[in-house]
Amino acid sequence: MTRLFVLLATLLLPCIATHTPVVLWHGMGDSCCNPLSMGSVKKMLEKELDGAYVLSLMIGDSIASDTTNGFFMDVNAQIDFACNVIQKDQNLQNGYNAMGFSQGGQFLRGLAQKCPQPPMKQLISVGGQHQGVYGFPHCPGSWFVCKEVDKLLDLGAYTDYVQNHLVQAQYWHDPLNEEKYRKHSKFIADVNQEVTLNPAYKQNLMRVSNITFIMFNRDTMVIPKESEWFGFYKPGQAKELMTLQESDIWKQDKLGLREMNFQGRLSFLKIESDHLRVPEAFWTDEIIPRLKN
Repeated sequence: MTRLFVLLATLLLPCIATHTPVVLWHGMGDSCCNPLSMGSVKKMLEKELDGAYVLSLMIGDSIASDTTNGFFMDVNAQIDFACNVIQKDQNLQNGYNAMGFSQGGQFLRGLAQKCPQPPMKQLISVGGQHQGVYGFPHCPGSWFVCKEVDKLLDLGAYTDYVQNHLVQAQYWHDPLNEEKYRKHSKFIADVNQEVTLNPAYKQNLMRVSNITFIMFNRDTMVIPKESEWFGFYKPGQAKELMTLQESDIWKQDKLGLREMNFQGRLSFLKIESDHLRVPEAFWTDEIIPRLKN
């Protein structure tokens, strides 16, 4: 009987996934399971990673609510929801790699800072806006949803009502009024340590082994696109840009990114295309090899 068990285990061993599980978080206007976007990415990763477990986060109890929650559910509540899902998933208890698309990139980074268990081993941010945005050129969603977004932003991004009801307002970063931004931003100013310093945010983020920031060099969605590399406008105007390395986040090492970079744990990659237009070769050459490590 023992010999039979050993034989069966040997035969089944090649079928057991050997790569780290992957957690995906979609962007604005998308959902966990859209067969033309995240559903396709999930299937591709499962194939390329030899059957590894891939979880595409559904924020809510249905695909429809997942999509609308990307516009109207408080970001911190979304992170709490994702943390609960991940902590209950037995496939993720030994750790996972995370890949976020557009706003999913900064949400996963917030997850790493606020929900350190189980451990996020690696973070790949695909067009995430880590310094926020200052403008929405077009809205990828239904006509009704986009009209609601416009209406709320017209009321003022930093009013309590809009901050409580519009996701995108929570990472709206107005360089013309940094004081109001720091005072009223419910999400991005907090996780970037621009309100108060939370030692756990830095400690937890530094537990991630590697972080990759991917910027789309012809991005027409994200303003400014340099936010995808943690860059942004210099305070007081909206023309001249500063890099991550010129910011207080780096100079004061509020998130541990400077130390991680010194240790060779940060990567900054660029794609010569529009927002979330990832060429097949880039998947093969840059993303898949990282997820196989």
